[in-house]
Amino acid sequence: MGTPETSREPCPDRILDDIGGAFAMGAVGGSAFHFLKGVYNSPSGARLVGGTQAVRLNAPRVGGSFAVWGGLFSAFDCTMVYLRQKEDPWNSIVAGAATGGFLSMRQGLGASARSAVFGGVLLALIEGAGIMLNRMLSGQQQMPVIIDEPQPNIPGYMGQVPGLPQAPVSAQAQPDSSSSDSGSGLLGGWWSKKKESESTSSGSETKILESFDAPPVPNFDYK
Repeated sequence: MGTPETSREPCPDRILDDIGGAFAMGAVGGSAFHFLKGVYNSPSGARLVGGTQAVRLNAPRVGGSFAVWGGLFSAFDCTMVYLRQKEDPWNSIVAGAATGGFLSMRQGLGASARSAVFGGVLLALIEGAGIMLNRMLSGQQQMPVIIDEPQPNIPGYMGQVPGLPQAPVSAQAQPDSSSSDSGSGLLGGWWSKKKESESTSSGSETKILESFDAPPVPNFDYK
């Protein structure tokens, strides 16, 4: 986003640009103001005619006053740019003060000084508001979007979320061989013999079932 200084026209063309913009602003604003004023002050039945006459008489004068102010402001602004060799808000502030003082020179030195102070303060407020607005807009554009994802509280997972890669689970503890050695006495030998007999008996049953032939399928053909 360009600043008000960098987004304007270069200095020779800036004067004509500001003169035209100021005249259009004064003509439109003056037309609306004096039309309403003429309608309000005109008698009943001739309000529309009175409003149009007030616009025709006063709108060009207001537009010309705005054009003079804009032309002088741009001229002083370009002078400050040429003298300081840079563009910043101080050029506009000094140009506003110089314009206000120059337009009030015919009313005396005191009136000229008051107008200069008023013009400088007005331009300082305008420039300050523009700088603050530009900083706010640029800060909003450059601010990164941070999405804070809360950790789910799922009972039974002990900090591990299903669907996400989890830490490898350690191998289960192998049964201790000392327990089998502890039962190697009388009861241990009897227990091992009983397991061996059960395994041999189950193997013989499967062998018998495999060797058993299925009965022949009866034939129902008519002889």
